[in-house]
Amino acid sequence: MKLVYGVNDKPKFGQLIIFAIQQLLSIMTATLVVPVIINGACGTTMSSAAALVGAGVGTLIYLAFTKMKSPVFLGSSFAFIGSMMAAFAGGVSMSLGFLGLIIGAFFAGLVYVVIALLVKFAGVNWLNKLMPVVVIGPTVAIIGLSLAGNAVGDICKGSIPDVAASPLITVLCGIITLLIVIISSTYGKKTLKLIPFIIGILGGYAVCAIFTAIGYAANLDVLKILNIEPFKALVADGVTLNTFLAVPDFTFVTAFKGIGELNPAYIGTIAVAYVPVAFVVFAEHIADHKNISSIIESDLLTDPGLHRTLLGDGVGSMFGAFFGGCPNTTYGESVGCVAITRNASVRTILLAAILSIVIAFVAPFIAFVNTIPSCVMGGVCMALYGFIAVSGLKMVQQVDLNQNKNLFVVSVILISGIGGLTLNFGQVTITSIACALILGIITNLVLSKAKED
Repeated sequence: MKLVYGVNDKPKFGQLIIFAIQQLLSIMTATLVVPVIINGACGTTMSSAAALVGAGVGTLIYLAFTKMKSPVFLGSSFAFIGSMMAAFAGGVSMSLGFLGLIIGAFFAGLVYVVIALLVKFAGVNWLNKLMPVVVIGPTVAIIGLSLAGNAVGDICKGSIPDVAASPLITVLCGIITLLIVIISSTYGKKTLKLIPFIIGILGGYAVCAIFTAIGYAANLDVLKILNIEPFKALVADGVTLNTFLAVPDFTFVTAFKGIGELNPAYIGTIAVAYVPVAFVVFAEHIADHKNISSIIESDLLTDPGLHRTLLGDGVGSMFGAFFGGCPNTTYGESVGCVAITRNASVRTILLAAILSIVIAFVAPFIAFVNTIPSCVMGGVCMALYGFIAVSGLKMVQQVDLNQNKNLFVVSVILISGIGGLTLNFGQVTITSIACALILGIITNLVLSKAKED
């Protein structure tokens, strides 16, 4: 892929700010929604703004460990949702549950640190043999394809609770958003070509606002898409400094109150919930870095090295959870944004991480993000997830599919991944991506000595 900005390139400062905001918008919804899911399931009070701070801190640590060579943003990991719920299971207090989130992230990060040390001394050649292109290519494609349902589900939804907007209208808004992204990226000139997501989100937001205004004027719920309640909540008690600036409820503040309740049995429960999942996410870590390596045409597993990317991810998760409660992971949305905009400047990621920390204290911006309709983000994500899938398929082009041994490996990965094969062991869920990768590795090993046709 011909990049407009390479990893070490320096866009102009004005452009850099816009690029960073776009990168932030591409990952923000997913990062903010993890605490919302936990709150809904466990009745907790996790802060989405604090999770955004944790993502920014984690990304800064990741960039430091990778020597500013890997243009990827780290955000809240969905893989650990079951583990996070386990921290609040069994009737534990809120403060002990928050402490469990930090302890769990420490265990998960520790797994990465141990693997990083093994890789440091053993190298990565064994990994390249275990996961060649025939395995990694379709696995990367599965990362995008497995998210297809999320994008399609979002594009059919509005954002006003208890109001059923017409799916025809929401899909229309989502498709308009998608078309704006496509047209901006394909026909746009200079800067417009580099910020298709910002243009798409703003354009889709405006269309939703028009339909919503008509819906309120005509008293038609089917046209009401845009939820303005977050803005109303900001000024409910008048316009003050707190309306614009607010300190997030950081996880460690509540967690420290639970230290007196900590006991060995609870620590063991948390370890069992988090450690196995960390090994699963390790597989996705490899696939993500293989993908971004193919985009920037530089093998990140060699330079700066897999041990550094693992340390950055692991330590970043520890500190990210300290602030926001959520372990972090490299985001496919971030990789997709790099692929579509062809802007791999790591300075964009650096500024996006800084902005994510700063913006978490700016209440109006958080309110704006919370009002972006699901259908708009669904339209954007159709492009993002699609590019991830296509990146994997481009890797598969390097494989000779006329050979049965290659055809079987790719087939097993695609079918198990698209089919959504998952395995559950108590609180531990082996995701469809991890299952597909494991099956692909096993199939490849079994067929590795087969003669070529």
